[in-house]
Amino acid sequence: MSKNKLEAVIFDLDGVITDSAEFHYRAWKSLADELGIYFDRDINERLKGVPRMESLEIILEKDTTPGRFTDNEKQALADKKNKDYVKLIKTIVPADILPGILGLLHELKDKKIKTAIASASRNAATIIERLEIAHLFDFIADAGAIKNQKPAPDVFLVAAENISVPPVNCVGVEDAGAGIVAVKAAGMLAIGIGKEENLKGADLVLSSTAELTLDCIKDVYGNASKI
Repeated sequence: MSKNKLEAVIFDLDGVITDSAEFHYRAWKSLADELGIYFDRDINERLKGVPRMESLEIILEKDTTPGRFTDNEKQALADKKNKDYVKLIKTIVPADILPGILGLLHELKDKKIKTAIASASRNAATIIERLEIAHLFDFIADAGAIKNQKPAPDVFLVAAENISVPPVNCVGVEDAGAGIVAVKAAGMLAIGIGKEENLKGADLVLSSTAELTLDCIKDVYGNASKI
């Protein structure tokens, strides 16, 4: 395999394929309100790409009674949030795929460029099924089986390994700062979706998925003429 050929695009899920981040926000907000802890969308931005238990710790920073929960109680709180989230994602339909993504996935498939999902969400496979696009991915990482979560590169390396593509021949697409760090640490080029100040280190930042095309991915990779 050539080191100068784009062979795979590895996507985050929340905020890249569909806006399930909104469901995370609503589930965390419900839990925080129940606990009497202040939580808003700015705090929620810090949770993007962060595993569930770490997200809970960020929320508990605003607790006016620090240290009131045991580890077991924290696990129960995280589980409660996840149950609420799972209920919410059952409302996801194919129309919830973000702009431009469906066409891009079909084009990648046509060009025989492999695709994978590298998400911190343990519900990634369920969401992809509900969006009816599982057939457009060569691999969906199981976050529960990943030892080190983002910003560690593990999930992207596992995805690359399972589609048999060297990291150097992959481009990762993320909407979170922790995700960009993970992509770069995996030895891949990184495209960020969102605000530039939140995606430091990305090789390209786009304001929305509508701007994410195969041409711009090839331009970032620097190999448009060879694909």
